[in-house]
Amino acid sequence: MSSLSLSLLGAAREAADAHVPGLVDHEFASRLGAKDHTLWGQAAEDEASKRLGWVSPFSAARDLIPQIAQLRQELSDEGVERVVLAGMGGSSLAPEVICATEGVELVVLDSTDPQQVSAALTDLGRTVLVVSSKSGSTVETDSQRRIVQKAFADAGIDAFSRTVVVTDPGSPMQEQSESDGVRAVFQADPSVGGRYSALTAFGLVPAGLAGADIETLVDDAEDAGEVLFADDPSNPGLQLGAALGGTSPLRDKLVVADAGSPLVGLGAWIEQLIAESTGKQGTGVLPIIVADGEPELSRDADDVLVTEIVDADADESSSVDGDEADTVVSPHVIRTGGSLGSQFLLWETATAVAGSLLSLNPFDQPDVESAKNAARGLLDGGLPEPEKAAVDGAVEIRSSGSDSLLSEDSPGLTAALKALLEQIPASGYLAVMAYADRTSEKSLEEIRPQLAAASGRPVSFGWGPRFLHSTGQFHKGGPHVGAFLQITAAADADLDVPDRPFSLSQLISAQAQGDAQVLAGHGMPVLQLHLTDRRAGIAQLLEAASSL
Repeated sequence: MSSLSLSLLGAAREAADAHVPGLVDHEFASRLGAKDHTLWGQAAEDEASKRLGWVSPFSAARDLIPQIAQLRQELSDEGVERVVLAGMGGSSLAPEVICATEGVELVVLDSTDPQQVSAALTDLGRTVLVVSSKSGSTVETDSQRRIVQKAFADAGIDAFSRTVVVTDPGSPMQEQSESDGVRAVFQADPSVGGRYSALTAFGLVPAGLAGADIETLVDDAEDAGEVLFADDPSNPGLQLGAALGGTSPLRDKLVVADAGSPLVGLGAWIEQLIAESTGKQGTGVLPIIVADGEPELSRDADDVLVTEIVDADADESSSVDGDEADTVVSPHVIRTGGSLGSQFLLWETATAVAGSLLSLNPFDQPDVESAKNAARGLLDGGLPEPEKAAVDGAVEIRSSGSDSLLSEDSPGLTAALKALLEQIPASGYLAVMAYADRTSEKSLEEIRPQLAAASGRPVSFGWGPRFLHSTGQFHKGGPHVGAFLQITAAADADLDVPDRPFSLSQLISAQAQGDAQVLAGHGMPVLQLHLTDRRAGIAQLLEAASSL
């Protein structure tokens, strides 16, 4: 395996030097390895006592691997080799990283955008559907399941024979799936929270069915555990956790950059893990994912840390002590590399450490439900007519929050974007939230560096509704210093959700409106842009952002 590498510079090193000795004296690592649920204070004890299965998933994983291999072979013998995964957040992020890193095909349905879901309804003759949900009641996943199973039936395929379910024991999905007689039901470990579930059935089943080498993944993680659960000052989990949660004052924006790593898309998994685990009680750390080689103008800001994911085998300069400051842009840097399994366990351990230093519970997500409830209320009560909007070409412009971002004198798109940037607090951030098709409309992501350059502040980008299961917790539970750009888009063709009183267009609209309501209710500015023509609207939006 690639051994774990970690180097810390500047404020990251200072935080580790300040906190790691105390963590070692406190025997934090070994107590974590022993699943000591008292490490995060009395208020967190009940939740922590139910959420530490991720520390030792290895035996259960090894029991699972041959079952997955046998099912994969059975499906392959039937000519079924294409895996479509319906799952949100922790149910899809890890398997997507595993498969992308391995170079094997996995179609991920983590959207309620009708265009993105429709595009997955192809090649059904060789497709198996994996439905993953811990609760068994996730509305996005249930809607995706219903739509894909109907597509199977319409194609003359027995839908249940092509459906594999991953869920917690006793969930509504387990009971319904067993009643339906689906191809297989894998029960996950209920003592592992979703965002910590990479090495459980949620990560292993879809990745293994797609053909990834999950045995090596588990082996590498177990090897890393020998280092991560040892009370040693050089423990990279303690060092990284101290850097994330122990800077003073807290550097609460974490720019995550790929620096030649072979681990494809790891940043998106890290983003959910850290944002949802720490973004609560008015504090936390917000990851900002940047593209390979992209400059991030806020790197030197006093509230920013930079993490570079490197190729540990190629990066000879990486070490735990890390004295090399010449190869990085920011003086406050975390550099880490290693195999994917070891990185999964490293970041999970570090997040647990950071939670302790921040005096919060890293295993709950108390604010995620607020947007869900708002969306549910809009669906149940009927979506209201949209408020009157300013119209500029293919873009309808609306504003929510304490102050309007629309000017009567200059109501156009560029003026609205400028007004939004002016609302970002000095220590704040901008979040772009795009409720669109992340598979075919990735050009929308180009707006992130444009707005970062124009504002000089960290700018995150999230695809809706998947970010609601990730950075959405930080937006509402963390410090209320965000400004928000919400992008929605009209669909050329809608998809009804079978046996439900709504379509996907109605569902994604309710999710966007509900989230905007909650953010505005916290007094934060939200600029809502609706693209009446997707292609024209995206081009217009990118042009406006480039002119700022």
